[in-house]
Amino acid sequence: MMTITSHTPTPIAPVVPSTGALRPLGLDAVSITGGFWAERQDVNRRATLAHIAHWLEREGWIRNFDLAASGTLPAGRRGREFSDSEVYKYLEAVAWELGRAHDDDLERSFRATVSRVAAAQEADGYLNTRFGREGQSARWSDLEWGHELYCLGHLFQAAVARARTAPGSDDGLLEVAVRAADLVCEVFGEDGIASVCGHPEIETGLVELARVTGSRRYVEQAKLFVDRRGTGVLRPIEFGQAYFQDDQPVREATVLRGHAVRANYLSAGAADAAAETGDEELLGALATQWDNTVARRTYITGGQGAHHQDEAFGADFELPSDRAYSETCAGVASVQFSWRLLLARGGAHYADLIERTLYNVVATSPSSDGTAFYYANTLQQRTPGEPADPDTPSARAESSLRAPWFDVSCCPPNVARTFASLASYLATTDGAGVQLHQYAPATVRTPLDGGAFADFAVATEYPADGAIVVTIGEGSSGEWTLALRVPAWAEGSTAELRTARGAEPLQVAPGYLEVRREFRAGDTVTLHLPLAPRLTHPDPRIDAIRGTVAVERGPEVLALESVDLGSDVADAEILTDEPLREEDGRVTAAISLRRRHDAGWPYGAAAPDDAAPETLRVPLVAYHEWAERGPSTMRIWVPEAR
Repeated sequence: MMTITSHTPTPIAPVVPSTGALRPLGLDAVSITGGFWAERQDVNRRATLAHIAHWLEREGWIRNFDLAASGTLPAGRRGREFSDSEVYKYLEAVAWELGRAHDDDLERSFRATVSRVAAAQEADGYLNTRFGREGQSARWSDLEWGHELYCLGHLFQAAVARARTAPGSDDGLLEVAVRAADLVCEVFGEDGIASVCGHPEIETGLVELARVTGSRRYVEQAKLFVDRRGTGVLRPIEFGQAYFQDDQPVREATVLRGHAVRANYLSAGAADAAAETGDEELLGALATQWDNTVARRTYITGGQGAHHQDEAFGADFELPSDRAYSETCAGVASVQFSWRLLLARGGAHYADLIERTLYNVVATSPSSDGTAFYYANTLQQRTPGEPADPDTPSARAESSLRAPWFDVSCCPPNVARTFASLASYLATTDGAGVQLHQYAPATVRTPLDGGAFADFAVATEYPADGAIVVTIGEGSSGEWTLALRVPAWAEGSTAELRTARGAEPLQVAPGYLEVRREFRAGDTVTLHLPLAPRLTHPDPRIDAIRGTVAVERGPEVLALESVDLGSDVADAEILTDEPLREEDGRVTAAISLRRRHDAGWPYGAAAPDDAAPETLRVPLVAYHEWAERGPSTMRIWVPEAR
């Protein structure tokens, strides 16, 4: 692995390793200026953040801190044991938004919320509204389910976001985080409680806090938590020790297992600790786990988690569509894990999964207006379901229509913080050049090694159109390398370099297209990714979808909805010998529609068809847009007509 150590200013980004193959370019270097992701960032800023703040107040989750400060807890406390964390994720999202563009109202909301949180912190640094007071369970007494350390991890990430977007701010959030982190190190250090949190998360928070403060102590504590995991330090539960990855040491595991969010958060934190301690063995084990999980335990959407009961990964190739859990938070955590491996090792396959997950899980969760969400992201909806009550929190796994809030509402603020910081996932540098991993209209400006400077703008309508045009700006200087990711699905891509001397075709293959030269203002590199819709067949070992196909177009997975079919999608089969077409901006497929009738017994010898099938051409919808037109049945994997 090539390792770089940069002496440039710290990027304004959620993850800033001190070493690695690549270094992130943050909000100070990259700005999304339009298109698919800019629209979602705009909705996030205008609607989602206010929506989250409203529900945090309405449900009393912020007020819990007021009660703690006034000494009146536990009376009046509301929300689950981890509700503090949603306040911290909201703060993180607002901090990143303020880093994109200042807003007086957001700044006031941020400071007011921080003030209420800080007032609840105890003298020794302890901060939690659910434990530690008379009438409450003792501190650290329920590490399996209590989420105390998990909540603090999100506090630390919020403080990091604020420290990077508003260094020297006088709101006090960083000081609150440091006092809490110092307490964690005292209580859980080498001579302290030899255990871990049932829900990993503090590991990433500690390492990033170390990167902000320079305190090596926090890295060592994170590494200690990673090394303890898998040694049976947590009490057994009905789901087994694998539920919280306490069944096997991290460096000995070969695949992610157990609760999907926990598994990915742990892996992200372990990757952070490995990067800061030079632990190549641990990093290699994590890369193996990523490879095997993607190959055997990941949905076509990038979603992860096949079980509703324990929100967990299933066995290899256990990927049922209609029972897919695919929690939104697992998608967010998967992006975080993949991003850390990309920074540590490089490799287009990590960026490919990030893209797939962003478009087909993270972007699917929120409604178009940003005020309703999916917690779980099923790949097949058998019943149309009912609209969620806009005034009542919903059960977490309801998937028929998006809901405004949940009793367990981890997903809305997780989506919000991801969208707010999304520009930091677009590009990286290795000192010799810039790597563009995700495509959106954007500007990129960054110094490079040897005095060179990269300055360019990206123009594209991706994913609606496959043309990505990079135009070099006036500030570019010196010789450097521009690398553009070519997704694994993009066979047949073409590219050209155009300078004052004319156009020159470039050789393209999946991976990265690299162009090294002394660029001049006005030079362009154009990459054309083929976006013709394609049929995708599943691995035959996935029993639940054998004999079906899916339709993809570029990075987007498409779905068949009953509102377009005029019938239940259970009646549909796809004619794979008929071509897919694009008509009026929508992909259409030839569908054989056969309405069947119940028999007295659904098993036996092959029965004659009820009636001749009807054949029609039906438009498909991007999965992230499904259920925007009311209740419907839906499926991604459609049986092949025989």
